[in-house]
Amino acid sequence: MEKKKLKIAVLLGGNSSERDVSLVTGNAIVDGLKKAGHDAIGIDTALGPCQLPPPDKNEVPIVKEEPPELKDLEKLEGETTIQTISSPDLKNVDLVFIALHGGAGENGTIQALLDLMEIPYTGSGVLASAVAMDKLAAKRIVIASGINTPDYFARKSSDIMDEKELIYAVENSLGYPVVIKPNDQGSSVGLSIVNSPKDLFEKAREAARYSDKVLFEKFIEGRELTVSILGDAALPVAEVKPKDGYYDYKHKYTPGLADKIIPAELTGEETETIQELALAVFEALGCKGYARIDFRMSVEGTFYFLETNTLPGMTPTSLVPKAARAAGIEFSELLDRISNLALEDFEKGKKS
Repeated sequence: MEKKKLKIAVLLGGNSSERDVSLVTGNAIVDGLKKAGHDAIGIDTALGPCQLPPPDKNEVPIVKEEPPELKDLEKLEGETTIQTISSPDLKNVDLVFIALHGGAGENGTIQALLDLMEIPYTGSGVLASAVAMDKLAAKRIVIASGINTPDYFARKSSDIMDEKELIYAVENSLGYPVVIKPNDQGSSVGLSIVNSPKDLFEKAREAARYSDKVLFEKFIEGRELTVSILGDAALPVAEVKPKDGYYDYKHKYTPGLADKIIPAELTGEETETIQELALAVFEALGCKGYARIDFRMSVEGTFYFLETNTLPGMTPTSLVPKAARAAGIEFSELLDRISNLALEDFEKGKKS
């Protein structure tokens, strides 16, 4: 049977701090879908209802060492997202492939708009997207499911005013090193690992710029591991080893700054355990289609859940395509499978 050629709109760009990453991800997805035999176009939700032509080879977007400045992102109007979703560009497509990262693209907002328009889309639905983006909410659900996560506490950004009180809270509950991160950002935007009281307040205030809540988390000495999920299956485990410092925004998107080992060097039992944990998190949060679940493995061999990425990156340095390739799934086939999973889920929803 001949495979159906789909008309797919790829939503990319947007106005979150991960805009640059999304532009690279989105363009890679457009190209990959075309290689899979589909008719794909890219649409930047920050620019309103306009189709983007294929980029000139000299204008291919790149991910810089730092995320865009917040003042630059504020210039990108949020209401253009609504105009984009309701525009003629999306009226006659078979599927929307969401290549947005962070913000409205990953927190359930765009998913809700697409649901209202009865347009099928890739990835998780409204509730799972919202919960996974909210690190505090995701932790509570994961803990209730009996899965380990590092000790933590959270503060409203507006309450981070007293340096002495904050130092006291960290030293009496978590100790150093402590991980500080915005509650609802991805790509390690605003994330810091602090080793002493000296930089604690400054880094907490920096994280507060990106979210209305800041998460303070006990640092787990050990290994950085991640499991990609496709459908109902866990792909080979990946390990990330930054060549210096920690796996921040710069190390994630600058080629050569981190080694990515797939499959990770684990025993068979360890591999099975972390894959089962990843699938359990995927199910507990109600995710669909695909996702990436991040963990730390302590020196004692205990796995700790960190966070879930419901729209993981598809850049040249991204882990999901690398994990898929390790399982024998090339990039265009990966995108084809994600698209078909979304359409199957949409059809099931119509029948229920």
